[in-house]
Amino acid sequence: MSQPSPKPQQIPVVVLAGFLGSGKTTLLNHLLHRSGGSRIGALVNDFGAIEIDAMAVAGALGDSTVSLGNGCLCCAVDASELDQYLERLAEPTLGIDVIVIEASGLAEPQELVRMLLASEHPGVVYGGLVEVVDAAEFDDTRARHPEIDRHLALADLVVVNKLDRAADGERVLGLVRSLVDRAAVVPATYGRIDPEFLFDCRPSEERIGQLSFDDLYEDDLHEGDLHEDDPHGDDPHQHGVGDHAGHLHAAYDSLSFVSPGPLDPRRLMTFLDSRPEGLYRIKGYVDFGPYDVRNRYAVHAVGRFLRFYPEPWPAGGERLTQLVLIGSGIDTAALEKELEACRSDAPHADEHGMWGVLRYVRDPEEDGADPA
Repeated sequence: MSQPSPKPQQIPVVVLAGFLGSGKTTLLNHLLHRSGGSRIGALVNDFGAIEIDAMAVAGALGDSTVSLGNGCLCCAVDASELDQYLERLAEPTLGIDVIVIEASGLAEPQELVRMLLASEHPGVVYGGLVEVVDAAEFDDTRARHPEIDRHLALADLVVVNKLDRAADGERVLGLVRSLVDRAAVVPATYGRIDPEFLFDCRPSEERIGQLSFDDLYEDDLHEGDLHEDDPHGDDPHQHGVGDHAGHLHAAYDSLSFVSPGPLDPRRLMTFLDSRPEGLYRIKGYVDFGPYDVRNRYAVHAVGRFLRFYPEPWPAGGERLTQLVLIGSGIDTAALEKELEACRSDAPHADEHGMWGVLRYVRDPEEDGADPA
C-alpha cells in the first residue's frame, strides 16, 4: 500500500503594521512589484484611508476588491470579516503563495495576530508581524503614540524605513533594537526589503510568456520610484539612477544546514528555544531517526512562533535534515555549530524525548497554536 502524500503547504499570513506615514503601503507595493513569480493575496484593513499605488492596480472587481497585475488579489477587510477572506484566498485554485494583511495606521496588531493564531482554517499559518517605523519621525511618533513600544515588543520583524531622511539614523536603529524582543531589525529606504525575508519567491521561469509588474518595475527604476510622501518620484539630487541597485533590498543573512544523520529532539528544542535576536525565519525538514522512523518533520518558525508538521517520508528518497535559517545580523557560523551539536547517533529513542517537539505539532481538533 502506498504512503499518503504530504499535506499541501500552508499559506503564510503576514501582518504588516505601523502608524500612518511609516511606509506600509510603499513596502506592500514593493513586495507586489518584486514578488518573483509568487502570487500575493493582500488584505487591506481600513481600505478607505489607504490608496493602493495606482500603477499596481489593473482593474476593479467591485467596491471592496481589486485585481492586481501580477496575479495578486487585494481586498478591503475588517476584523469581523478576516476568516471569510482567509477562506477565500486559501482556495487552492487561486494558487496564492502568501497573504499580507496591511493593518490600518491605528489598528492594534496584537488583535490581528491573536485572530490568526486562533484561526481554524487548515490552509493558512501565521507568517509573522512586521512593524514598519519612520526613522525620520520616530521620536515624534513615540510622543504621539506611546503604544508603539508595545507594538515593537510584539513584532517578529521591524523595518526601520526612510533612513535616508533621518538625521541620526544610527541612533534610531539602536533605540529600536533596544525596544524589540528578539525581533530582526532591518534598515530600509522606500520600503525595500527582500521578499525572501517574508516568503519563498517562485522562480521567475514559472512566468514564461507573461509580462509581470516585476518586469515593468525594472523599467520604472530608470525613471524614479513612486513614494508615499513623494508621489512624483525620487529627488534626482538625492538618488541617481546608478544608486538604485545599492539600496533596492535591505540585505539579509541565510544559512543552509544539511545533515545526513538524525537530530536529537531535545537538543534541537534547546536550540529553538534559545534562538538569537535577528533570526526571523526557519524552514525545512528534520529527521529524528529512531524517535519517529516513519515521518520527517516539516518545521515552520517565524519570530517566536513555531510549528512542526509530521509527514511520511517520500518513498525511496534519502533521509536528510534540511533547514534554512533567515535573519538579519545573525552569526551563521555560530548557528551552524549549534545545529551540528544537535546531531544524534543514538540507536534507540527514549519515551520522553519527543515531548518538546510534539508540543508544537498542531492537533487538528485544536483551534490554534501557541507561539514559542
